[in-house]
Amino acid sequence: MVDKIGFQADVSKMLNIVVNSLYSEKQIFLRELISNASDACDKLKYLALTNPGIAQQSGQLKIKIVPDDKNKTLTVSDNGIGMNKDDLINHLGTIAKSGTADFVKNATDNGSAVELIGQFGVGFYAAFMVADKVEIISKKAGEEQAWKWVSNGVDGFEISESKRDVNGTDIKLFLKKDAKDYVDTIYLRQIIRTYSDHISYPIVLDLGKAGEETVNSASALWTRHKSEITQDQYKEFYHHISHNFDDPWMTLHFKAEGNIEYAGLLFVPSQAPYDLFQPDRKTGLKLYVNKVFISDKIDALMPNYLRFVRGVIDSADLPLNISREMLQHSPLIEKIKHGAVSRILKELKKRTKDYDDYMTFWNNFGIVLKEGIYEDFGNREEIASLSYFKSTKSGDKLTTLDEYISRVAENQKAIYYITGDDVKVLRNNPQLEAFDEKNIEVLLLTDPIDEFWTQVLVNYKGFAIKHISQAEADMGWKRDEPKADEGSLQKLTDLMTSMFKDEVGKVATTEKLTKSPVSLTVENGQMSLHLERLMRNHQQQTAFASSRILEVNPYHPLIIRLADMMADEQNKPKVEEVAKLLLDQAKIAEGEPVGDPSFFSDKMSSYILKAL
Repeated sequence: MVDKIGFQADVSKMLNIVVNSLYSEKQIFLRELISNASDACDKLKYLALTNPGIAQQSGQLKIKIVPDDKNKTLTVSDNGIGMNKDDLINHLGTIAKSGTADFVKNATDNGSAVELIGQFGVGFYAAFMVADKVEIISKKAGEEQAWKWVSNGVDGFEISESKRDVNGTDIKLFLKKDAKDYVDTIYLRQIIRTYSDHISYPIVLDLGKAGEETVNSASALWTRHKSEITQDQYKEFYHHISHNFDDPWMTLHFKAEGNIEYAGLLFVPSQAPYDLFQPDRKTGLKLYVNKVFISDKIDALMPNYLRFVRGVIDSADLPLNISREMLQHSPLIEKIKHGAVSRILKELKKRTKDYDDYMTFWNNFGIVLKEGIYEDFGNREEIASLSYFKSTKSGDKLTTLDEYISRVAENQKAIYYITGDDVKVLRNNPQLEAFDEKNIEVLLLTDPIDEFWTQVLVNYKGFAIKHISQAEADMGWKRDEPKADEGSLQKLTDLMTSMFKDEVGKVATTEKLTKSPVSLTVENGQMSLHLERLMRNHQQQTAFASSRILEVNPYHPLIIRLADMMADEQNKPKVEEVAKLLLDQAKIAEGEPVGDPSFFSDKMSSYILKAL
């Protein structure tokens, strides 16, 4: 019986993008199929640790490439874990969990799928760049029935029962007319050595009557000495484990010796993956024990703020028979993580010496790395030293906390910051006016994580880290300028407090404003208005509400004039009208919505007209 099944919605669109966008990169289809075969062998090897009998029929794990010049087909075979009917439907009829729609959108927006195909788990589909039809016969380890999957990449696929002597998978490609080079053994040998030499299982090329040839070195790359490995080999290994098509921005190859011995080959991508901020994104490390693949799902192996790191950790000190669940809580895993993280941070520190180069990394992963300031108590200050920020003095470049400290004003004891949604808006915030006047630098923080790490890193190298709203007490500002009469000013602030009791907690005078009449802030110790907006956007406005303060500049001519007008009761309506406009002005400066947009628009137009 043959089951005909349609592809998941939009898979056909995706296949069209893959085939057309990757035209100049056709040979990567073989790399993808070999990588998948290697993964299948890894999985069987791990399964055999707890169930030795399951791999008895497999013999030596290997990958075989069979070109057939007569029939113009190319077959990639392995004796790995294999697939059953459900696996074939779920793995080859859909695009992993990452979503076809996202793939189509990103490929369309970016104009090229070459950097997206691996990110979206669609490496197998690259076969349709060179094949009119793909036929798969697979038998899952531990099962008796083999299955056959056939598709032309357009009309869905057919599945039927089949036969295969041992577990594993045969993928036969019926080559297109312009892809006949892929039955040339010389060309195939070149492709395998270029892209797949690092594969740790033998890749055997069938030479027909001349026999078979193992083309790759078949040794785990991370176990070899660095002097034996070329940059191209590192690059292709990165492609293999990440399924990405960018080149690694950083490669870290090391061997740790001491209480626990392990080798690591880690990579930082040069491009951010599409799912960097998806909640279900997992670690990118594969754990091996004595070159035996154990798992790629050990979240405890790398902290969440380094989730963009890809690579391999191999230790001889971990027991082979330990369960994946126990590994999550293993003290040995914790020690490996501690050592690997330390090496990564030290290597990042070296790369900060080249600002432009480091910005490639920072623009992709800086927002994620800063999560470590909040999450990683032991490395908090070191991660902070690797972080870059916009500031009122940084110009077009970003600055570090150490650079900020080198520029502090005399007697300044704190690093000041302000948070918001946009640097340009923050730069014009009224609360910065006195800081500018006194030549005090302020960090302009716009990432959501900035609201959190600033609450836990309260001190950096002897300098307190403070929001600018906390600065007034220790700045000691004194101004020798005309000022509103104290009694009249009190009447004005009392009136505004009564008017705005439902919108602000209190109205108070401030010394921090030099150009603006008013500003909006919160009580010390409460969440900033920016953080409250973030919470409100996540439907948490009731649980998280700050007490707003409307700060009034007693030196501003407009405030002086309003205070003077309080002497005549007849002026009260006009004072109230202007006070409402001032509150709306303060809200706008903070990125908050005005209470009554129609009132604000009408009155502003009226005052502008009078001014003209």
